[in-house]
Amino acid sequence: MYVPYHTLPDNSRVWMYQSNKKFTTSDKEFINHKTIEFVEQWTRHGENVKGSFTILYDRFLVIAVDQDFVEVSGCSIDASVKLVQQIQAHLNLDLLNKLAIAYKKEEVLEIATLPEFTQMAKNKEIDATTIVFNNMITTKKGVEVDWEVPAKDSWHARFFK
Repeated sequence: MYVPYHTLPDNSRVWMYQSNKKFTTSDKEFINHKTIEFVEQWTRHGENVKGSFTILYDRFLVIAVDQDFVEVSGCSIDASVKLVQQIQAHLNLDLLNKLAIAYKKEEVLEIATLPEFTQMAKNKEIDATTIVFNNMITTKKGVEVDWEVPAKDSWHARFFK
């Protein structure tokens, strides 16, 4: 059962998918259509799942589920990953690379590989105050308060010690 993202409770579980390139208008239309269609039929052992999604910065797909309504597990989560795989194949994107790091440089969102990010930290091109996107967050509230933070306040801090 699809509901608007903003209506989900703060403790809703989220999965963050970061794109290797910016979504175009047609990409966003496709993602909207496919994701609403998916969430409308999303179930867990025959029970409807109450879920939603949002697109942030034209680079991030956030899929969310109200775990108070029904708690999702293995097969339900696998189904959502299959959706993401279909989206990335159709749009020729990479949404599953967990080793790519998003950060802001002069208010512009940039993506770097883990080795590139590490080297930039060593070269002091970025520092612990650099805004990073902590895609390891797991709740809607986390998206709001712990996702876009200075590197020193996330798992990225280890690169600046």
